[in-house]
Amino acid sequence: MAEMITPERCSVLQAAPRLMQILRVLARHKLLGAVFGKRHWPPPKAVREAVEELGLTFIKFGQVLAMRRDLLPDAYIDQLALLHDQLPAMGIDVVRATVEVELGTPLPALFSLFDETPLGSATIAQVHKATMQDGRQVAVKVQRPGLKAIISTDMAALTCLVALGERLFPRLRALDLPVVVREFAISLNRETDFSREARSIVIFRTAMADFPDLWIPDVVAECSHGAVLTLEISAGERVDFYAKQHPETMPRSMNTLVRLMLQTIFEEGLFHADPHPGNVFVLPDGRLSLLDFGNTGELDEPMRESLTLLLEAVVKGDARAATEAYLEMAPGSEKINHAALLVDIKAALYEIRRTNLADVSIGGAFESLLRAGTRNGVHNPGEFVLLTRAFVILESMIRQLAPDHNYMESFREEILRLTEQHFSPKRIEDKTTKLAREVERLILDAPGDTRRVLRRIAEGNLGRLPSLEALGGRVNRNLARLAGAIAFAALVISGSMLILTPMGGWHHILGEILIISGIVGMLIAGISAMRRDYGQR
Repeated sequence: MAEMITPERCSVLQAAPRLMQILRVLARHKLLGAVFGKRHWPPPKAVREAVEELGLTFIKFGQVLAMRRDLLPDAYIDQLALLHDQLPAMGIDVVRATVEVELGTPLPALFSLFDETPLGSATIAQVHKATMQDGRQVAVKVQRPGLKAIISTDMAALTCLVALGERLFPRLRALDLPVVVREFAISLNRETDFSREARSIVIFRTAMADFPDLWIPDVVAECSHGAVLTLEISAGERVDFYAKQHPETMPRSMNTLVRLMLQTIFEEGLFHADPHPGNVFVLPDGRLSLLDFGNTGELDEPMRESLTLLLEAVVKGDARAATEAYLEMAPGSEKINHAALLVDIKAALYEIRRTNLADVSIGGAFESLLRAGTRNGVHNPGEFVLLTRAFVILESMIRQLAPDHNYMESFREEILRLTEQHFSPKRIEDKTTKLAREVERLILDAPGDTRRVLRRIAEGNLGRLPSLEALGGRVNRNLARLAGAIAFAALVISGSMLILTPMGGWHHILGEILIISGIVGMLIAGISAMRRDYGQR
C-alpha cells in the first residue's frame, strides 16, 4: 500500500523553515504588502508568478484552484490556468537508481534499451521510452525521489497559511479553503499512488472491451512497483496534431470519448479527470489511445444515482429537482440558504434553456451549480468538482477539434442507451435480488442484535454517556406516552363497541363511562406532555 501524504505527519516546527521561505517569496512579489497594507486582493499575475516560484506542490494547488470558478474571480482563474507543471528533468543516474531499487534488478537486465532522454518531465514523475528483453516497446514512468516528504512539508505549511489567513481575514472563510486543501491532499495521494493508477487502467481496459475504436495501454506488471510504473507504449500522434491532417475523423473520435466518459461514470463509478489533447493519441490504424490515469475520480453508487437525477433535471429545466439532486451529492451543512439556492439554480437553468441545444455545455451547467452552491453555503464535494473539470476539458477539446459536431446529441443518445440499460429486466432483477438478500439478512440478524442490546442494557454496559442517557430518557417518555395512548384508545374503542351492541341497559352505561374515561385520559396525557415539553424548553 502506498504511503499516504498527510500534513499531520509533519509538525509545524518541521515546516517552519519552509513556511519562512514561503513568506519571503510572497513578500518579494509584494503579496504581503497588498494584503496587509491596502487590504485588497493582490494582482492576479503576481499570484501566479509567486506560485510558480514556490514549486511543485503550490503549482499543483494553483491548478486545483484554477478549476474553482465558484471560489475565485475570473481574472485569477485565467492566470492560474497558465500554470504548467513541467520541471527540469531528473538525471539518468537518479532514474536508474530509482528503478533498480524499486524493481530489485539492474536496469540492463530489465531493458535491452533505455532512452536516457525523457519523453516528458512533470512535477510527479518523468517518462522514458525503453525496450524490454523480449522486444516490447514500453514507457517507464519514474517518480521523483523524496516527493512525499517534500509534499508533506509543503502541505503542513499550506495548512498553516490557510489557518492564519482565515484568522486575520474572516472574509477568506467564504472560500472554504481548509476543505479545498484537504481535497487537494487526497488528489496528490492519487497522483503519487502508482498502484492505484495501475488498478484504474485495468478497470478502464475492462470497461472499454466493447470499444473497437479505443485502445488503452496495458500495465507491464513485472516492471511496475512502488515509484515505477511501466506501460505499453502508444505509438500514435497527439489527437490535436492528427486532427489538422484528418478533420473528417474527429466527429467519430469525439463520440468515442463521450461514450467512454459516460459509460465509465455510470457503470464503473470511475472517470478520467484529465482528458485533454496531450492525453489522447491516434494510432496508425485510426483507433484512439487514452493515456495518463494518475488523475481519476471515483463516484459511489448513491452519488451516481444523484448525478443521473441531476442531469435529467438540468435537461428538463426542473430547478427544484436539480436542487434536491445537487444537495444529495453535497455534504450537509446548517449554513445552506435553501431558498436562495433554489432561486440561483432556477436562474442558471433558465439561461441554459435559452441556449441552443447544440451550444449547451454540461461542464458549464455544473460550474453554474457550483457557483450557486458556494454562494449559499454548500460544501461542494471534491468528486463533483473533479467531474465538472473533466466535462469542461472534454467539451473544450471537442469544440476545438470538431467545432461543427453536435456534442449534445451524442451525449443525449448515450444517456438514453445507459438509461435503457439501467432499467433493463436483468438489472432490475439483480437489484431486486440484492434488496431481498439485505432484507433477509436484516430479519435474521434483528433478533440476535436486539437480544444483545437488551442484555447490555440489563447489565448496565452502555456506559454513562450524557447523550445516550438523554436519548434513553426520551425513548422511555415516548414509550410511556405511546402505552398510555394505546390504553386510552382501547377504552374509547371498547366503550364504542358496548354502545353499539343491541343489548342496551348497563352495557350502554358502561360504554359511555369507558368512552368518557378514555377521552379524559388522553386529554390529561396530552396536557401533561405539553407542560413537560414547555418546561424542558
